Amino acid sequence: MPRTAVASAIAPRAQTGLQSYVFTSESVAEGHPDKICDRVSDAVLDALLTQDPEARAGIECFATTNLMIIGGEMRVRGKFGPSHIEEIARSAIRDIGYEQDGFSWDRCKIQVVVHEQSADIAQGVDGGAHKDEGAGDQGIMFGYACDETPEFMPAPLFYAHEILRSLSEARHSGAAAELGPDAKSQVTLQYENGVPVGATSVLVSTQHTESATQHQVREIVRPHVENVLPKGWMPREESFYTNPTGRFVIGGPDGDAGLTGRKIIVDTYGGAAPHGGGAFSGKDPTKVDRSAAYAARYLAKNVVAADLAGKCTIQLAYAIGISKPLSVYVNTHGTGEVDEARLSKALQEHMDLSPRGIRTHLQLNRPIYARTAAYGHFGRAPEADGGFSWERLDLVDKLRAKFGA
Repeated sequence: MPRTAVASAIAPRAQTGLQSYVFTSESVAEGHPDKICDRVSDAVLDALLTQDPEARAGIECFATTNLMIIGGEMRVRGKFGPSHIEEIARSAIRDIGYEQDGFSWDRCKIQVVVHEQSADIAQGVDGGAHKDEGAGDQGIMFGYACDETPEFMPAPLFYAHEILRSLSEARHSGAAAELGPDAKSQVTLQYENGVPVGATSVLVSTQHTESATQHQVREIVRPHVENVLPKGWMPREESFYTNPTGRFVIGGPDGDAGLTGRKIIVDTYGGAAPHGGGAFSGKDPTKVDRSAAYAARYLAKNVVAADLAGKCTIQLAYAIGISKPLSVYVNTHGTGEVDEARLSKALQEHMDLSPRGIRTHLQLNRPIYARTAAYGHFGRAPEADGGFSWERLDLVDKLRAKFGA
């Protein structure tokens, strides 16, 4: 069933002095070529972590017409060979729903060229008797949260994700059998004084069967958009776009090549916040591209949920082989109730931001990553097995107590 958004569930604080403006974010479905690659990379990672919670991985995929190449690095205790990786890839492709002439789970060629992790990288990352575990690479990572939705996510991206998730559920259930796995959405919202008040346009492009007409596709898509957007937010009919080219039968890797890690803005905040440039999928949690971005989101979300700010951006910076972050930057964009320097210090008191500290606090050495590969890594509900642990709000009371909020 589509998830119905309730506008009254949130009350974002207005930001006076801002002009009225529009902002757009996009999402892509699990059958998008890049997302297929993300899914396979993370499915391999999950299998590695199931076999060895201390496994290391950097798995990358490329997909085109009936071909997938899986490369990268790994380190795992026990046997884990190319045939195992190929089996995981085929299972993931089948689960997404690809059984088409140009890309099929059982007929596409899969080439595996994964090798052992570099010893030079390992010696910088591995901990020891006199050395804590270091970061797997240098880099900057950002986390963000805002009060635009109950999930503390930017509203355009949140609704773009939910539209595609709703369509995917209908496709998998058979309720929308005319649709294919590949799809994209784009939502443009009108803001007044920093608060979203309605959609000025919605675009959905979705793969479909040869027999489906553009009008049929539009009417299949319509209720999913209407049920996801808050009441009264549906744009004018002429600004509700579905398959603007008129035809989308050829899709997935047969229509466009896919790569792991190419949808980093879709994966995070839809352009509403900065991005450090590092992708997530296929990387084990010793790699701060992933784990530190999760930690930054966790901290930012707890800050906003504690009513200490209406928006919060956190930047972390690391050096390869060094355990502690080089910097912890907090920006509340003029919406903060407390001093940002004090807030930065308090957050570091409540969470060890070394790679080991992050993995321990969020319990990241578990097979919880394939589910992150589509519809965003953030704004999801924490799950009983530890999935999306970075979405927990277990620091809220501590932060409120710290600042008397």
